[in-house]
Amino acid sequence: MLNQEQPIVRTPDRSKWNESFYRRSMELPDELLIGAIDSHVHAGPVLNSNPGHLDPIQVAQEAAAAGMRSIVYYDVFGWASGMAWVVNRHVPGIHTYGGYLMNSCHGGLNPRSIRTALHMEEGCRFISFGSHCTRHSAERESTLIDGKLVPFKDAFPKFAKEELPVATSVPLDGSIPEELDEILTMIAQHPQVYLNTGHVSVAEALRLLDLAEQYGIKKVLIAHPVRGRMTVEQQKEAAARGAFLEACLVDWLYPDVPRTHYYVEREYMDMGAELGRHTNAVAWMKTIREVGIDRFVLGTDYGIRAASTPVQGMRTMIASMLDYQFAPDDIYHMVATNPAKLIGLDD
Repeated sequence: MLNQEQPIVRTPDRSKWNESFYRRSMELPDELLIGAIDSHVHAGPVLNSNPGHLDPIQVAQEAAAAGMRSIVYYDVFGWASGMAWVVNRHVPGIHTYGGYLMNSCHGGLNPRSIRTALHMEEGCRFISFGSHCTRHSAERESTLIDGKLVPFKDAFPKFAKEELPVATSVPLDGSIPEELDEILTMIAQHPQVYLNTGHVSVAEALRLLDLAEQYGIKKVLIAHPVRGRMTVEQQKEAAARGAFLEACLVDWLYPDVPRTHYYVEREYMDMGAELGRHTNAVAWMKTIREVGIDRFVLGTDYGIRAASTPVQGMRTMIASMLDYQFAPDDIYHMVATNPAKLIGLDD
């Protein structure tokens, strides 16, 4: 039976948040899940070498049962807005949104793909500048040789010849290519859509923020910021300019476990993930405190089989932040209020 219901936004009972640090209940993380949004979820389809945990319908069902408001779904290889449409037809009580990643399997900076993504069913909610096949990531993903990590580009001449030229990159100064101009213009014409910097370098992310201002793009998300390489001062400056900053559980939990296999070839399966992530929870949470919670958007970035489900990941992240003495109101601001603003749910 098709879902005909409009999601009812559940609100948490804030009176249950008034617990002292020394007398916390087991239920508090569950209370903070009510109305929350996981702003970064992977749920396949994926390459057969890299099975996921749950499919998109199962993720939405578990999130709805927990009282969550929305899921923002990423598909490294396909059209997340199309899958979101399928999920919303079959899962009541929650709304799934999809985005689009400008990965090389779709031609990278391809205006035709962007135009399609923006008009597929209810349309995508973000356009990302790519994940594992940005120039920045492609130059760093590595294999193991004699127990040491060696970048693919150094280990395999064929990779450097075939994959680096098609990797997504952003010019750091001067004019931009025609296709990028067209893409930025389309994003600006869809104010409900946010620009997601993806796995680019810090310098590229800051250039994208400049370009977003130039083109009149209202919403920008600095991804992961950018894999732990962006300084606190750079993050503060980006936030002051109106950008949202992403912080994901996967940034510090399972930081060195192999992630998404983007390339089919076995020798191109990243064995070290990207170097430079936050190495532990303390550094991750310290950064959030130093930058300030006002522009942070929290999510899990879960989907790999080695991790728990995205919903359980949200519980883990919330419980961990309570352990580090973040106030419930502050946590909720980052898991519910800010993501809703980013997606445009409370405009």
